Amino acid sequence: MIGKEYQNKKVARNHAHGAPEAVDVHIGRRVRKRRTLLGISQAELAEALGLTFQQVQKYERGINRISAGRLHFISDILGVPINYFFDGILPSFNKAPQKIGLSVASVEQPHDPMLSRETLELVRAYYKINDPLIRRRIFELTKQLGKTFDDK
Repeated sequence: MIGKEYQNKKVARNHAHGAPEAVDVHIGRRVRKRRTLLGISQAELAEALGLTFQQVQKYERGINRISAGRLHFISDILGVPINYFFDGILPSFNKAPQKIGLSVASVEQPHDPMLSRETLELVRAYYKINDPLIRRRIFELTKQLGKTFDDK
């Protein structure tokens, strides 16, 4: 039991020093990813939530924890089920409470190319193409180009 008490004190110490929990960082990243994919600004999401955009920034960075009720409301606004925000959480989040904090979350979370501005702009531009045949041809061309570079 002493080990568990030590871990709980260490978690409390991380909160006292302002280090965000790895799971809060993960959930914040998922909120940001979905918000940006939908083309919603932080200010627009904040207005829908009755908050300031700075509060949304803190949520997305994991600095402030999102309550269950607020996460439910965010899921409605962003059009995803609640479990969307928990997808991809590594098992070590649950097994290693002594490894909590932004640095651990950053190390354990691989770079997600879906969060890059380039990817988001590409997807938005792709869906602006109204002709499904042209869109399909661009899709096939992109796949072929990707295969060409895989071979080298």
